[in-house]
Amino acid sequence: MKYFLISLILNCFFSFIYCGEKDKNSSTNGDFVLPAGFKIEVFAKDVSGARQMTLGNNRVLFVGTANRKVYAITYSPDYKFQKLYTLADNLNSPNGVAFRNGALFVGEINRILRYDDIENHLGDPPKPITVFDKLPDDKHHGLKVIRFGPDGKLYIPIGMPCNVCLMKDKRFGTLNRINPDGTDFEIYASGIRNSVGYDWNPLTNQLWFTDNGRDMMGDDIPPDELNKASVKGMNFGFPFFHGGDIPDPDFGKDKNPDDYTKPELKLGPHVASLGMRFYTGNMFPSEYKNQIFIAEHGSWNRTHKIGYRITIVKLKDDKPVSYQPFAEGWLKGESVSGRPVDLQVLPDGSMLVTDDFGGIIYRITYHD
Repeated sequence: MKYFLISLILNCFFSFIYCGEKDKNSSTNGDFVLPAGFKIEVFAKDVSGARQMTLGNNRVLFVGTANRKVYAITYSPDYKFQKLYTLADNLNSPNGVAFRNGALFVGEINRILRYDDIENHLGDPPKPITVFDKLPDDKHHGLKVIRFGPDGKLYIPIGMPCNVCLMKDKRFGTLNRINPDGTDFEIYASGIRNSVGYDWNPLTNQLWFTDNGRDMMGDDIPPDELNKASVKGMNFGFPFFHGGDIPDPDFGKDKNPDDYTKPELKLGPHVASLGMRFYTGNMFPSEYKNQIFIAEHGSWNRTHKIGYRITIVKLKDDKPVSYQPFAEGWLKGESVSGRPVDLQVLPDGSMLVTDDFGGIIYRITYHD
């Protein structure tokens, strides 16, 4: 009965957030709906399984996938697609990509590789160097999302290899970091089910991340989470609590939710909140500056589908004050045409969105 009541309350809450708060000053771009002045169009297609993105120095976009391939895309000075390169076609789900000092770092399920001087060798990639090979090889929640932080370290989440469980191996359910040469692996934050997106607030350098809630507790609980790991050593409560205060029926007994860090914001239930970015460009109106955009990949087993869009979380004094749809159109009723994964701000301030369902990368621009 308790979970039914929680589900009912959350269903009403999310109905208000998703329907009542939608910006009435919206514009339609084909099948898509965005705020007035924004436009979405295809940047690149036939990028099979496109997921995490990172930028090089010389108008090169690198793209990881959940299959075997890593891509590079060159684009013109006016941000038009030029050429698609396949850099690798034999890797173990190379989802993660990060760029530093001319080298492309690639995160497979079980290791981190590095391709040196890659922008000068797009047509003939060098043999990769293994940077770190001590990651778990579990495929369940095993895709790696890698990024360099303001501290110069490479961050690597390790998801739980289950829906919900306790693991003796303390590396599971964590956000970790290593030096660029692969030394000094350390756990930065724990109690995390599966984070597939994170970024640093450009005003504070504090780390924010999304976390996917567990399955099989109902359509409307638990929520996904938006969290802030302001210092090393914080524990976010998984598997004991979900959304900060919903006890797990198997693992939450005799546990105190106040012993763990609660989310900054509860996101939609089962929306699969993946890539997130603070908007640091100058193309969008000032109200979007330093706000959080989230790619919601979409639910997989909810009675009625939810997610499949880009949302925006607006902050005031470093606290979330709203959570609204920003770009919709990949979900029509129960029909899915795309699944957003990652976001990347380009130097001109436009924003790219990967869709691993359609093998497409979209570009969002703004004009008065």
